[in-house]
Amino acid sequence: MESKTIGNKIAQARKEINMSQAQLAQRLFISPQAVGKWERGESIPDIITFTRLAEILGVDLNYFSENFPSTTTEMAPAEALVKQPANLPSEKQENKLSWDMSRGNWVDADFSGLKNLHDKFSSSNMQRCKFIGSDLSSLLLKNNNVDSCDFSDSDFNSSHIQNSNLSGNLFKNCSLKATEFSASFIAGCDFSNADFTGVTVKTGGFEKNIIVNTVLHRTSFIATQLIDIVFEGTLEDCYFENCTFTRVTFQHATLINTFFKNKSLKRIRFIDCQVDRMTYAFLKNGQADLSGITLLTE
Repeated sequence: MESKTIGNKIAQARKEINMSQAQLAQRLFISPQAVGKWERGESIPDIITFTRLAEILGVDLNYFSENFPSTTTEMAPAEALVKQPANLPSEKQENKLSWDMSRGNWVDADFSGLKNLHDKFSSSNMQRCKFIGSDLSSLLLKNNNVDSCDFSDSDFNSSHIQNSNLSGNLFKNCSLKATEFSASFIAGCDFSNADFTGVTVKTGGFEKNIIVNTVLHRTSFIATQLIDIVFEGTLEDCYFENCTFTRVTFQHATLINTFFKNKSLKRIRFIDCQVDRMTYAFLKNGQADLSGITLLTE
């Protein structure tokens, strides 16, 4: 599809919801000039921005292109997809099976217990799917749109999630140790009781996510838009560098050896928090409001 046609579609959908170019740009964390170039047909968004555009404008991805990738017109039952050949010993099945789910359009399917994906889950659209109790460790998930899926009780250890849109997903009780989220937009997801030990979130958005009873140890947020987030519990050896804080609150939290490097931390709210001397020094240097903070006794 020509860039001019795409631009016209973006402009039409934007105007139908009475949104200005500046407002759309703000939601996408880009400049209004970039939106103007799209609508004039001088450039087009990348695939990840298309998924975010569709969400904001309230349209389907097919609105922008009739060639959105789909591997099937009717979703096969998950049992048939993952059924193991009966003539192979179980150990050989374990070694040979490696499902390639890349470039797929997966909707309303139950893949609970799935495993052996590794790097075979890129450039896909996943909506309202179940992956409960799945082994997704060491997964490379790149250029995906993942919307309203349930990954509860799954293992994401040492995975890399890049250039993806994650919206409204459940990650309850998930282990995400040493997982890296880069250039991804993560919004409205539930990470309750998840393990974020060694997790890195960088150059993306982290908005309106639930992180109740989440383990935050050696967790890093780098150049990330943090919006409508509440941190509770204990944060130890965590790292915040060059982040944008919008309606971010630390409440009933204990911060130990937690690093803050930002020009200003004035927008962060602290309610009934305790911090160690090192963390206090970082916050004071960033001109944070220290009125809701007390020093831990050594």
